[in-house]
Amino acid sequence: MEPTDAETACFEAGIKFGTLYHQFAGTPVSPESADSLARAMEEAILNQPHCEDVTVDIRKADLAAAIDHGYTELTGKFMDVEMRIAYEGVTVRTRMAMEDGYPMMRVVDVE
Repeated sequence: MEPTDAETACFEAGIKFGTLYHQFAGTPVSPESADSLARAMEEAILNQPHCEDVTVDIRKADLAAAIDHGYTELTGKFMDVEMRIAYEGVTVRTRMAMEDGYPMMRVVDVE
């Protein structure tokens, strides 16, 4: 059975989250470099097919509290991410945010 367009759009969203998280987790980051890193993450994900929009917010106050020796490593606990994926007329909106101590990635809406 072939996947539906909605299922394919959701799969594409998962691919983008996997790329975003695993490509950038562990990157050295400080409050001063957070904005440029967030923009680089957005631009990298926007290069992928079907990605219409991505917003990465690196929480600088949380970074500042975790800093040891001038920087810390980027993890999901410092990021809020939203993406919009479009595939064959289907739009999927997604979000990553901390939930019970875990960076939960989820589909928010399928239109």
